Amino acid sequence: MWGDLERVLVRPPLPADTGHVERYGWRGIPDVAAAVAEHEELCVVLAAAGAEVIVSEHDPGNPDAIYVYDPVLVGDDGAVLLRPGKEGRLGEPAGIGQSLEAAGVPIAARVDAPATVEGGDTVWLDHDTLLVGHGYRTGTAGIAALRSAFPAVEVIAFDLPHWVGASEVMHLMSLISPLDRDLALVYTRIAPVRLMEVLAERGIAVVEVPDEEFESMGSNVLALGPRRSLALEGNDVTRRRMEQAGVDVITYRGDHISRLGDGGPTCLTRPVSRTSP
Repeated sequence: MWGDLERVLVRPPLPADTGHVERYGWRGIPDVAAAVAEHEELCVVLAAAGAEVIVSEHDPGNPDAIYVYDPVLVGDDGAVLLRPGKEGRLGEPAGIGQSLEAAGVPIAARVDAPATVEGGDTVWLDHDTLLVGHGYRTGTAGIAALRSAFPAVEVIAFDLPHWVGASEVMHLMSLISPLDRDLALVYTRIAPVRLMEVLAERGIAVVEVPDEEFESMGSNVLALGPRRSLALEGNDVTRRRMEQAGVDVITYRGDHISRLGDGGPTCLTRPVSRTSP
């Protein structure tokens, strides 16, 4: 998740999405034109970083569909279509799967009921290590399904904090974003102890997110390459800490596509391929 980003899939906000944001638990109704403009600017940044941007328009009427990281996980053999734990998102994997196949990405496996897994609970620490958060959206059966889908990969699971309960999701990626092979951005206050131990055992240094920038998604950062990151505008303390650790940080405006739906740059993007130095 820290290699140079080569190909990435996105899904822009669609006019049909706006009327359903309350049902999906958004904090407010986005302005359609402003949301489209923010997403277009995001795509410009991704392309300028050297990535081919694949655009999907699956599942119209579902505002959460812009958060394309959750319905699918990509490995060496292709895409694994997940099964979201949020009922309104159950139609996303099939739609995003069609877009990926059209882009030449094969479907390697599918997670079936009753198992649930969301991509936000998965972190590729390196090529052979997948971290998974056990929470309200990813359960025991879902973690077992990931182990079956990636038999050659070490899958390490962590219990996630209850936080405020099932109504407001706590993903593993709410707590950690890889920045390089030996550096990660972490909100340590509620990070699982075993997660901190794994990072230390593997020589991965930590940039800490301050308390006041956790709920504004300071810990949700997309690596464009080793020590090159894309962050939501406004988390200035976190940005400075990353820069002090040698990370080049680009920010984007996400008032309508990120803040209202609680989805940062990792949520808005599904990396399809990366190269690692």
